[in-house]
Amino acid sequence: MTREREPRWILALQVASVATIWVFVLGISFWVIHLLRLSRRLHDVPSASFGISIVAIPVFLTGASVLTYVFVGMRRGRREGGSEAAEGDRETDGAER
Repeated sequence: MTREREPRWILALQVASVATIWVFVLGISFWVIHLLRLSRRLHDVPSASFGISIVAIPVFLTGASVLTYVFVGMRRGRREGGSEAAEGDRETDGAER
């Protein structure tokens, strides 16, 4: 079986979506850090600011990391012929029985 090559514009959209996720996550992280510094400079009570930032920043970074990991894993599996190799394994298992 011959594998069809996907159009370049699909790859460009996929890479753009991963880049957009990282721009969004890093933008929110820097914004929250800016708010923390601003609250400290204004001598504000930072309890809620610190609580939100301690939870929000790692959650956003973890989400973006997982999505990037999945994207890279899917691209790598496609390049190495992951779906064709799985079909070949199924055919071999049936012949051994």
